[in-house]
Amino acid sequence: MARLAVAILNYNGAGFLKQFLPAVIAHTPEADIIVGDNGSTDHSRQLLADEFPSVQVEDLGGNHGYAGGYNRLLDRLDYEYVALVNSDIEVTAGWLQPLVDILDKDNRIVAVQPKILDYRHKNQFEYAGAGGGFIDRYGYPFCRGRIFNTLEEDRGQYNDIRPVFWASGACFVVRMAAFKEADGFDERFFAHMEEIDLCWRWQRSGKKIMYCGKSTVYHVGGGTLAYRNPRKTYLNFRNNWLTLIRNLPPGELIPRLPARIAMDWLSVLYFLFTGRFGSALAVFRAHLYLPVHPGLLRQLRQQSRLQASYEVAPYPKSLVWQYFVKGKKRFSDLIPD
Repeated sequence: MARLAVAILNYNGAGFLKQFLPAVIAHTPEADIIVGDNGSTDHSRQLLADEFPSVQVEDLGGNHGYAGGYNRLLDRLDYEYVALVNSDIEVTAGWLQPLVDILDKDNRIVAVQPKILDYRHKNQFEYAGAGGGFIDRYGYPFCRGRIFNTLEEDRGQYNDIRPVFWASGACFVVRMAAFKEADGFDERFFAHMEEIDLCWRWQRSGKKIMYCGKSTVYHVGGGTLAYRNPRKTYLNFRNNWLTLIRNLPPGELIPRLPARIAMDWLSVLYFLFTGRFGSALAVFRAHLYLPVHPGLLRQLRQQSRLQASYEVAPYPKSLVWQYFVKGKKRFSDLIPD
């Protein structure tokens, strides 16, 4: 088994590879660099062959989404640790070693995320991960540095090292033995929230997920699907429901269903009033997914009966209420460090 690799999943991302791969190569001499091509139809493969001959390329034989693509790529790799890095991430000098050092210190730690800042506004946290992920009792994810669409300025307030509930799929390092033991990502998710589901499964089994503010990367975001794309809305809502049903025990899930459904329909009203009719329809389609897949529902409920042992538990209050009614816009307003 080799020690360390960086795995980049690519789908029609020739522009991002040309822009950001040189920094990955320059700032990561301690790791092998591997690009998994997820059925690209642009000139990505030719670009890699012509301009980055030192990079290993794995043809994944089609577009399997984030979840399926990484499952197939990591199944081919034999490393102790692998950093999963989006193609639209700019890494910085010395970014990887602090993350690996944390994994080396404790075998219970299975994933570590760096500080993720906005590539376009480099003094501001980025939506997808920011300073480490958390989730509320109704399944709404949030981050240190990002709650809903409120993004904090980076003033060094999250330069620490601490446990978090989930690590961002945009950039995190995983312990490969733990990834394979958990059977990796759920490929039904295709893309979006698969890392939260995986981290929740790890949390339930007593594993630890960490954030390291001593390492910084910059994320463009929306590289494959734009943030306002109805397809992204559908995947976020559907996959969030899959995550909740799999990971909450029946005694906790059932009492929360009415409030969660009501909050989703408030989202539908918001999308309608703001002219985002495709996103409103996407929420409706997401709610129909489980009723037309009863076998999947039974399977997920069976998995949720496993005993949970949390290192970091879900936030016990409603994020929607705290944010929209009580006006708590920053992470420190919710969970004082």
